[in-house]
Amino acid sequence: MSGEILSQNEIDALLSALSTGEKDADELKKEESEKKVKVYDFKRALRFSKDQIRSLTRVHENFARLLTTYFSAQLRTYVQITVASADQIPYEEFIRSISKMTILNVFEVPPLDGRIIMEVNSHIAYAMMDRVLGGKGVSVNKVENLTEIETRIMSNLFENGFENFQEAWAGISEIEPVLTDFEVNPQFLQMVSPNETVVVISLNTQIGETSGMINICIPHVTLEPIIPKLSVHYWMQNTKKERLSGEVEVLEERIKNSELPIIAELGGTDISIQDFLHLDIGDVIQLNKPIEEPLSIKIDEVPKYVAQPGKVGKKLAIQILDYIKGGDEDGR
Repeated sequence: MSGEILSQNEIDALLSALSTGEKDADELKKEESEKKVKVYDFKRALRFSKDQIRSLTRVHENFARLLTTYFSAQLRTYVQITVASADQIPYEEFIRSISKMTILNVFEVPPLDGRIIMEVNSHIAYAMMDRVLGGKGVSVNKVENLTEIETRIMSNLFENGFENFQEAWAGISEIEPVLTDFEVNPQFLQMVSPNETVVVISLNTQIGETSGMINICIPHVTLEPIIPKLSVHYWMQNTKKERLSGEVEVLEERIKNSELPIIAELGGTDISIQDFLHLDIGDVIQLNKPIEEPLSIKIDEVPKYVAQPGKVGKKLAIQILDYIKGGDEDGR
């Protein structure tokens, strides 16, 4: 009645209630005719469509693959990073959902306005640092006591890793991520207003025996200029253009590297087989073209140009004078 699908047990219970008089058919019709009211929370405004969320998920799936390759090379151990979820929530809710002591990397992404947060679970961060320093990748949770050296190692590791973000977003926008802040307490980080809608992409991360989450928080205000590009139509159209452009470039490159035989024909003549068999060194063959006439230049046996003979340094050469009309299919 409200568009919901009932189970067989619910159907049996409803029929039983009608037959025993507990439910009246007229009452059911009345409930059907009543206006249904849907509760809307203005503090939790949905500003991204499902289509746009899917596009963001696709971008970050590529980012996760790039991060997996990067961290595997840097840490020299088993690393697996995958997209767990992509949700739009108020910024205040995101801040409340993460640990009080965690690793917060804040990036600017010019030419887009605003900043992006890369929040890394402390267990994951310490496992990474332990591997960088030559350990087995053991996690020790002591974020509040980070030394300057530990802070520098972590910030450099995540800053270099976030450079892959630029490659992942290349099909939508040319951005240049720059690390601007490094925090361990989310309460000290007021990036946007509490009710501002943000997209949070959560990445499942496995570093050796240690697992945890990496969260990417992107405010709506940052993505607003490029939101139309997040549609599937734009994505597919752009992918098709890139594919065609790439194919054309490859074809042009192959054509440019193709080799064609070029012949400068001085002239021609007809002789008998008898004369040909008696040719000897020093014999002269008279050609059918006067020396003052230009030469015919053939490319792959097709006459294309007329030229005059000459020399460049000690080498014989020809100088192109003109095209031969009708020398190819387009009439040139």
